[in-house]
Amino acid sequence: MYIRKILYAIVTIGLLFMGGFAFYIYNVMFAVNTNFNEDFKHIYIKTGSDYEDLTYQLKDYLLDTSTFTLLAERKNYSNNIKPGKFIIKRDMNNNQIINSLRSNNITVDVIFNNAKNLNDLAGKISNQIEADSMSFLTLFKTDYFIDKGFDERNILAMYIPNSYNFFWNTNAEKFNERMFEEFTKFWQKNNRVEKANKIGLSKIEVMILASIVYEESKEINELPRIAGVYLNRLNNNWLLQADPTVKYAAYQLDQYKNTIIRRVLNKHLRIDSKYNTYKYKGLPPGLISMPSIYSIDAVLNYENHKFFYFAADPENPGFHRFAKTFREHKTNARKYQRSLSKKGIKK
Repeated sequence: MYIRKILYAIVTIGLLFMGGFAFYIYNVMFAVNTNFNEDFKHIYIKTGSDYEDLTYQLKDYLLDTSTFTLLAERKNYSNNIKPGKFIIKRDMNNNQIINSLRSNNITVDVIFNNAKNLNDLAGKISNQIEADSMSFLTLFKTDYFIDKGFDERNILAMYIPNSYNFFWNTNAEKFNERMFEEFTKFWQKNNRVEKANKIGLSKIEVMILASIVYEESKEINELPRIAGVYLNRLNNNWLLQADPTVKYAAYQLDQYKNTIIRRVLNKHLRIDSKYNTYKYKGLPPGLISMPSIYSIDAVLNYENHKFFYFAADPENPGFHRFAKTFREHKTNARKYQRSLSKKGIKK
């Protein structure tokens, strides 16, 4: 009888121990351990982060960091932190959280357009992925681009403005490798290379002209006609006389930094710069901005016409009046200049 009681006691203690252990294991692995009301939280783990960095970031999102740490160590995750952008959802347990952080590196859509220069481009990209702007600016000065046929004045041509899917922890080198691939794919589509050859321009020259066309108008329907004007001037050995190139040349000078030129004046036309197409024939040596895909295709599919001039239309803002003769153009230009004067725009 006494032995039976001892056995019962041992069994009871064992069951209690096993039940407690099972409850503990359940708590560690399967109990909800999130502490936020939103549907999910994004976790950004930087390259080189360790477990301490991770738990510091997670501490406000977990109910109990100790059980998380216990399981992370058990699953050897604490020694194998991976960089990237991850997601943890409300009501996840430790096991689910660790599995998500271990193997569910999600991508981001990197979007860039309308970059004025390399500094601007580096800033736009670095705001969307882990790589900082300095890593891009440093890379711009390497032979990587020269080997691909670019130089510092036309590196911008390699970046076709669009939306691209990347892992958040992509570095600058990998990003640029992908951009060159996208540049190559872009030119292989829609007979773009053949069209560039037909009009006698290289890919980079198309991009340079497209950057001028883009700065002239944001009205997509006008772009092929404006491109046609500039190609008429190029083909007839005229000066391009493109106002956006004059503004670009001015903005390179200290006296025009942090200013906006709304009216091109004679003093601007006298600026001695290869970008001043009122002084130097042909295309400028580099892009003056990042052209849109619409403006690139406008050059490649330019409107074949006999217009050599155009001026902003004061009666139809955003659009232009086109002319075949200088006499007709002077009439259009005077109307626009008078409209600027009426608005008090003097510079």
